[in-house]
Amino acid sequence: MSFLQLLRVGGFTLYVLMFFSILSLTIIIERCLYYRRRSKVRRPVFMEEISRELEKGNVKGAQEICGSTDTPFSSVVLAGLNLYGHNEVVISNAMEREVTVETTKLEKLTSIVGTIGSTAVYIGLFGTVLGIIKAFHDMASSSSGGVSVVISGISEALVCTAAGLCVAVPAVIAYNYFVKKTDNFITDMELSASEMMDLFNKSRK
Repeated sequence: MSFLQLLRVGGFTLYVLMFFSILSLTIIIERCLYYRRRSKVRRPVFMEEISRELEKGNVKGAQEICGSTDTPFSSVVLAGLNLYGHNEVVISNAMEREVTVETTKLEKLTSIVGTIGSTAVYIGLFGTVLGIIKAFHDMASSSSGGVSVVISGISEALVCTAAGLCVAVPAVIAYNYFVKKTDNFITDMELSASEMMDLFNKSRK
């Protein structure tokens, strides 16, 4: 079958799945580019630079390094540096809030991909069930054809199930990747916040 024939056979359900496929692919590409852009700098290297600046007492230089580094953990470190000299609890709370803000940015739109991955198969099955009902109805209203009409109708109806799987599998894989990537970012942010508290305490001594 050609693509247009598949659309005609699948009917409305296939159009819904095609929309979900385009939406899912768009989000996957956008998120992958976003994660790649925000993971160009390694955390240990970044923290070494911050540590050197703080050892020299150059807080402004450390802030400039954070400003020129587009990573989630640099934003957390900057939140702490902006309150340099304040109470330890105040600094810690500020960095924790920034971790929450950055986590929200990292998780943006990923739930849509997860939802598509978990529902696309059921949408495909729904289309298949409708196709089978139509096939039996055609057999009942037709005086000829018999089993061949049903078999033909079921084979066409299964197109929706196949389409649902094609949409769901990449979406589930991508969603699991997003979850793992976000967890890695969160770990880096929490480690950076912890290291900053150690650096602040060290600078006070």
